[in-house]
Amino acid sequence: MIDISAKFPTVRSAIASARLDVQAATLARIAANDLPKKDPLIVARWAGIQAAKRTSELIPACHHVALEWIDVACTCCPDEGCIAIRATAIADHKTGVEMEAMVAASVAALTLYDMLKPIDEDMCIREVRLEEKHGGLKLSHAPSRAGTATVIVISDNTAVGRREDRSGPAACAALKTLGFACGPPCIVSDDPQAIAAAVSAACDTGADLVITSGGTGLGPRDNTPRALQTVFEREAPGIAEWLRAYSRHRNPRAVLSNGVAGVRGTTLIIALPGSPRAVEECLAALAPVIHHALDMLHGGGHPEADHAHV
Repeated sequence: MIDISAKFPTVRSAIASARLDVQAATLARIAANDLPKKDPLIVARWAGIQAAKRTSELIPACHHVALEWIDVACTCCPDEGCIAIRATAIADHKTGVEMEAMVAASVAALTLYDMLKPIDEDMCIREVRLEEKHGGLKLSHAPSRAGTATVIVISDNTAVGRREDRSGPAACAALKTLGFACGPPCIVSDDPQAIAAAVSAACDTGADLVITSGGTGLGPRDNTPRALQTVFEREAPGIAEWLRAYSRHRNPRAVLSNGVAGVRGTTLIIALPGSPRAVEECLAALAPVIHHALDMLHGGGHPEADHAHV
């Protein structure tokens, strides 16, 4: 199996189809319900639904998915000499449901084959295929322009050399992976004026993205959120909300973070906690949207498919 622990649950859907070629006489007997095994279309539908829910037991590398909805339609098509099968699966999950839909369509076709074989020896299952799938978040959409990022580490102990900084290098490495040009981290104390001055300077020198690390907790010297409020021209609260929502599943102490996000000019500023692990997780959470956010700050619009959501 593939490790999907870092992925995001999103609404996933898939439609799969299958086709069972049968004789015209077979279709006529189905219509008349004149068969040794009764109600094949109904039985096949429920067999497909049941199979979809057990996909992970049938396909070794599939993850178990709690389906929100699965349906299977079996339709006689006399003009084409077949029974058309269409399976639809939906789930709010970290991985797609195309295998569940294809298993449903396949098992429905096999069930029909089993129920009709006493009267039709020339049947043939054809074209089990995925018709469409939706959902999930890509790692990141391609940026329309090269981006620059500045990392500012906020810590009294690090600023005076009493503690080695590990979150700054972790942030820089993650940002470079996301395609940003990023120099060495800047280190400042927890003094609010020092924080505001360092962030303002980074914005004024043209950084597209400023990431701060540290000072977002409940301690008496955790001044980052208050300092950044003096720098922001406007806030971007959804970013901070998303980071807390994402992180709380990995560390319950994430709810104690007072991280904030905002904009100054065309620079996006995001405050992250001070641990290397938190920095890496938060930047992973931002990966699908960060370039789009910066494109918007520089006048870009939403892709057509996103207009209904943002």
